[in-house]
Amino acid sequence: MAPTQPPSTTTTTTTINRTTSDGGTIILNKYHLTRLLGRGNFAKVYHGRSLSDNSSVAVKVIDKPSISDPTMEPRLVREVAAMRRLNHPNILKLHEVMATKTKIYLVMELAAGGELFTQLIRRGRMKEPTARFYFQQLVSTLHFCHQNGVAHRDLKPQNLLLDLQGNLKISDFGLSALPESHKDGLLHTSCGTPAFTAPEIIRGKPYDGKKTDAWSCGVILFNLLTGYLPFHDGNLPNMYKKMFNRDVMFPDWISKQPRVIIHKLLDPNPKTRMSIEQLLSVSWFKKSLKPDPYVELYDDKEEGVKCEKTMNAFDIISSLSSGLNLSGIFEEKVRKERRFTSNAKAEEVKKRVVEVGGELGYRVRKMKDGENKKEGVYGLVRGRVEVVVKVMEVVPEVVLVQMTVVDGGDEFSEGGWDELKGGFQEIVVSWHDGV
Repeated sequence: MAPTQPPSTTTTTTTINRTTSDGGTIILNKYHLTRLLGRGNFAKVYHGRSLSDNSSVAVKVIDKPSISDPTMEPRLVREVAAMRRLNHPNILKLHEVMATKTKIYLVMELAAGGELFTQLIRRGRMKEPTARFYFQQLVSTLHFCHQNGVAHRDLKPQNLLLDLQGNLKISDFGLSALPESHKDGLLHTSCGTPAFTAPEIIRGKPYDGKKTDAWSCGVILFNLLTGYLPFHDGNLPNMYKKMFNRDVMFPDWISKQPRVIIHKLLDPNPKTRMSIEQLLSVSWFKKSLKPDPYVELYDDKEEGVKCEKTMNAFDIISSLSSGLNLSGIFEEKVRKERRFTSNAKAEEVKKRVVEVGGELGYRVRKMKDGENKKEGVYGLVRGRVEVVVKVMEVVPEVVLVQMTVVDGGDEFSEGGWDELKGGFQEIVVSWHDGV
């Protein structure tokens, strides 16, 4: 149950937190944090209890000084903005955003059933009716998101939560694309989790966010029915090759109808790929489908539309007058790895690696060849810094280049990445920095 008080924004210049006798923490005199529910790279999520009405919530705690990825700020802004726009029973609700000098708190609906991913780990795979139940909720909710101009772009079982009744709750909109992100109806940012990312994003081409979400749905349906991923491979280029070639091996227990759906969703060509709208009319999908409950849209420009406004949660991030300007609080730390894709021939890319290294004052050494003559590994050494560059052909028209700082990281600044990015820019189709 959500807190009864209206969503609000609380900002303070001092930390008003105190430890309780049970080992928990009272934050800003509003919530009692108890046990840890989970942790990610940049945040911890705690079970919380509202001091005003004793309702349970989940509180994501982001420690500002420890944030090491400069992409975290825009992700946080996108997450709050997307959740502000969307009010749907199968989307995790954001109740409130609070902040102190050292921490940001996102107070959200508690999904007491945990991650769908955990259910998969326990079961191994799901029976067809169970998989269809979750798939129906996922697809119907995505259709709602797309109608409101939001593409999720990071769909995977880890971002699908469950409530106590076993209903799906889509979470983590940090990589979502809002309507204002679209240029001529298409998106241009490379992002997502590789095993669930559509081929057109990997190619670095402008793409339709709705079609990339449809691809992810195909991966998830296969995952629910089998317990494993359709293109799983420890070697990233090999996994991409399987995706481009639609190299999917279906186990015998998957029946014909879901097999056809998965095949159409996992079409490498987005123009012929099954869309979410088309999927809604498929007989297998509609079987035992419960009607989508009434949902309230957030639209502050349209009169007469009911809304559950969480606009204050957004204001704390977007408005300088709120007392919280995120632009200066995220401590930058140089990332150790960057990747880009190129449509140049592999030999041209390898030649450019040697040229760029020499132009920037690196000593270039060829370390080894890859699995075939079109792949290679190079070491760029300058002082104590060494950057390993791997050139890997995925398919003839897509070359993946991975650059990793393996030594002297303390002396390698963001300026070092800027130099390399500038040197390779002529052959780059798209950078894959996870933003």
